Amino acid sequence: MTVRILVSDKIFVEGLRLLEEKGYHVTKAWDMPKAELPKIIGDYDVLIVRSATKVKGELLENAKKLRLIGRAGEGLDNIDFERAKALGIALVNTPHVSYMSVAELTLGHMFALARNIVQGTTSLREGQWEKEKLIGHELNGKNLGVIGCGYIGKTVERFAVALGMNVLPVEECVYDRFVPMGEMLPQADFITIHVPLTLHTHHMISTKEFNLMKTGVMLIDCSRGGVVDQEALYQALVSGKVAGAALDVFEEEPPKNSKLLTLPNVIATPHMGAQTQEAQLKASIQIAKAVIEALEKNVS
Repeated sequence: MTVRILVSDKIFVEGLRLLEEKGYHVTKAWDMPKAELPKIIGDYDVLIVRSATKVKGELLENAKKLRLIGRAGEGLDNIDFERAKALGIALVNTPHVSYMSVAELTLGHMFALARNIVQGTTSLREGQWEKEKLIGHELNGKNLGVIGCGYIGKTVERFAVALGMNVLPVEECVYDRFVPMGEMLPQADFITIHVPLTLHTHHMISTKEFNLMKTGVMLIDCSRGGVVDQEALYQALVSGKVAGAALDVFEEEPPKNSKLLTLPNVIATPHMGAQTQEAQLKASIQIAKAVIEALEKNVS
């Protein structure tokens, strides 16, 4: 019987082609409203998603034939992994394909914060010339706290060292040194976060941690929404404890009526850390290969 694969979030054609060349029936359903997916999931053996599809609740309960979920990406917070496992559904993903893209966006955010690039662009479009007002900071010589030293954190550390920054990782990273969180927070001029969202990391940066930070610190979060307590971040930004924040992730995505987005010292992007041609091409090919390998091993 032909394997039926539902692709509910768009992946590059190169990955789709690999699946079709194997003779699998591939349904491209990324334009379908997500609320409609539970109505059709029962006909499929495999579901391939990125981050937009939430593989939870009704969608999983209706997946009577499903034996494999493929996540084109690394984070699994959009998938009820324990429930899927209980239902006998296997899971494959594509770790490390986007680490360079996320690290580069992190660096871009750091530069943008330090040099008021977004504010400069906005004010020019409004007919203003705010050269004196938008005085910034050099990154060279500054202390950078790195929370999370996986592939992304390690790459950010290498970039930062090349810029002449003093890196304070809270885990052992590239250069075999680390400092406890409580020692890093009061020293860091910039802090960047690169951890997955788990029960342990949820709101790991909240009021207590902001109170320990140096006044005027700048925060970059390209990890997952929920790692930073956004209400606590808002209060820290309003008080001046945090001079600026650059966010690629939000606790609610897309954010609705976010107070953070009303602040002039916040710059943000729509969770696009992995959104490069290179990362998405690799993710598409690797998830296709992972699905093929799992199916050929008769995952059940």
